[in-house]
Amino acid sequence: MYKIFFNLVFTRMDPEKAHHLAFRWIRLAVRIPVLRTFVAAALAPRYKELRTEAFGLRMHGPFGLAAGFDKNAVAIDGMAMLGFDHIEIGTVTGEAQPGNPRKRLFRLVPDRALINRMGFNNEGSLAVAARLASREPVFKTVVGVNIGKTKVVPETEAIGDYVKSAERLAPFADYLVVNVSSPNTPGLRNLQATEALRPLLTAVREAADRIVANRRVPLLVKIAPDLADEDVDAVADLAVELGLDGIIATNTTVARDGLRSEASLVKETGGLSGAPLKKRSLEVLRRLYARVGDRITLVGVGGVENAEDAWQRILAGATLVQGYSAFVYEGPFWARAVHKGLAARLRTSPYATLADAVGADVRNITV
Repeated sequence: MYKIFFNLVFTRMDPEKAHHLAFRWIRLAVRIPVLRTFVAAALAPRYKELRTEAFGLRMHGPFGLAAGFDKNAVAIDGMAMLGFDHIEIGTVTGEAQPGNPRKRLFRLVPDRALINRMGFNNEGSLAVAARLASREPVFKTVVGVNIGKTKVVPETEAIGDYVKSAERLAPFADYLVVNVSSPNTPGLRNLQATEALRPLLTAVREAADRIVANRRVPLLVKIAPDLADEDVDAVADLAVELGLDGIIATNTTVARDGLRSEASLVKETGGLSGAPLKKRSLEVLRRLYARVGDRITLVGVGGVENAEDAWQRILAGATLVQGYSAFVYEGPFWARAVHKGLAARLRTSPYATLADAVGADVRNITV
């Protein structure tokens, strides 16, 4: 049903306009008590065997919504209603910014992919913090907050910009993510170099601890799939050294290898997400797990389309799995299908629990 609607309606619309239309429908549905109860019952069934714990947080399952979909924390309950086990909002910057000029979002339908050069369009950390502070949750869910650099802030002042966002948002975050891997903010990826990343992560950690004294806010870093293997290893080692809680692998890519879509689309600048990212993001995840083992929680994202993809991420070392681009192509039943498929795979696997399966493929190779 959704695929017919997608082909007949959404493919004829500008992708960003279609996104906002879907967003409005989700937000409307969650405001109607009877409707949201019905939708959640249909789309968010719970499987006891999928219950997951990550960095001290308990979740109904391992499958969450990646950052980028809900930039301003306006649809947390709506996305929980659709079955996502955790919602990562953002990327949020220190100051409000409109992002890059439109057109800035492109569908590559033959490749089941997206290219975006949104440029961290968001209302800013002060407005998002106020929204989170006033939120009255309808559905209990884990909320991660992804923070990035304001575009007009020079690299030399990036730490202060991240710290400002951390101070404002950490009190309302179940976990906090430092995003240094989007290709759409000039110079941002330079912050992935360990000599720049160490003081940044240290400052954000200190800010979160200073502002939130009654609990430890888990801190993660999100990295790019375009890092060389030795740089992936360097980030992994730094995360262990600093006592980081997690690494998210991976963000979008600037690579364009093997795409089948028309050349005019492939040439668009920005970050590529979706199915073409699958192979490299899985490679990075495996490399990270081989390096850090169970000392750090890994989150697998990039090219996750179905339950099999999610299962492969878990076997490769991911405790949590996230998706976004496939939601555009699969629609509102996507999370339900992933959960059902994961539960079926776990039942037929040699593992008693989902936690037992985390990293099993990598451990078997290294034994």
